[in-house]
Amino acid sequence: MGKSIRPFMRMLFGDEAAADKAAEIGEAILAARSIRLTEIAAKMRGSMAATYKRIQRFLRQYDPPAVLWQLFQERAEFVIGDVTEIERPQARRTAYVGRLKDGKSRGFWALVLATPYRGRAIPCGVITYSSRTINQRGDSRNLNHFRAFAQLKDLLGERPLVLDREFSYLGLLLALAAEALHFVIRLHLGAHPPTFYDDAGREVRLTVSPGQTVCHQRVWYKGEVCVNLIGSWEPGFAEPLWIMTDLDATVGLRLYRARMKIEQTFRDLKSLLGMGRLMNKRQENMEKMLALLLLVYTVAFLIGECLRDYLYGEQQSVTDQERIPASVQRKGDQKWKRYSGLFILLKQKWSIPAQDWRALVANALAAFSAIVCCPVPT
Repeated sequence: MGKSIRPFMRMLFGDEAAADKAAEIGEAILAARSIRLTEIAAKMRGSMAATYKRIQRFLRQYDPPAVLWQLFQERAEFVIGDVTEIERPQARRTAYVGRLKDGKSRGFWALVLATPYRGRAIPCGVITYSSRTINQRGDSRNLNHFRAFAQLKDLLGERPLVLDREFSYLGLLLALAAEALHFVIRLHLGAHPPTFYDDAGREVRLTVSPGQTVCHQRVWYKGEVCVNLIGSWEPGFAEPLWIMTDLDATVGLRLYRARMKIEQTFRDLKSLLGMGRLMNKRQENMEKMLALLLLVYTVAFLIGECLRDYLYGEQQSVTDQERIPASVQRKGDQKWKRYSGLFILLKQKWSIPAQDWRALVANALAAFSAIVCCPVPT
């Protein structure tokens, strides 16, 4: 990609020197397909010792997590929150690495906030925590969730948070209701499913048959938070999907089904950009490198999407907000559907004229500008 990401970073960082440093490291991340500092430094110009020091100076001087918030899409219909595990099996002495859910594997959790875009998601915020940091700070998983959503409160407005099963607990619902934040959350049923009661105090049974959809309006989650409840059991699935929301139940079900975008994004980050290879001794630097990776991912993803349109043609089934320019000719719908733009950019062999490449990057930059510099209604 050469120096293609520099104009993107200059749009994010007010300081041109900072933007050029971020672009240099970002280009090395793409070349290394890794977030490990030694592997990034090896792809930068100069000796390993000098390039490694340049990365360390950048981490001391700048704050990529704060810059990441600029990628919040003002036009997004909803905001996705999801947690992914990052394993660190060899990090026995790293202060922020604890035990994962299985109680054996070493690692930590990254809670990423994102908005949907063209079958994937564009990250806009991130925090990390582990069993060890929870013990050190005397806090909890729940408090870390509240910390992430508190950063998002002023940006959300009327948009709902769309969350998976690990966020299905009373403390979070009480906090969201107190802050008047809209939510769509999948129920965590397990061996001890949560209880719901109607206005008369009768327990609501969570039963739905295959191929059926059931709605319960105005029920009380554990008798304390009023929600709308919907269950749907689609053909071919082993179990039903139950969603609780303060929105219309059918709207909540539609929005939750769209949240799969962030899981696909996590797969791209881990398989194509080496997010699982994150290796920093200090948690602050680790979070800065993770945020920088998310910035670089977004740039490469947008360029890759333009490349996908150029190579494989127009796809008609996207929403109006995400529609591909009509000027793109249809060349291969099946390949357009099969591959993400990032996969095509980083993994496939392709060759296009230099003039077309410059136009393609310019189109991606325009899309990026629409996200970062979206006009705010007065």
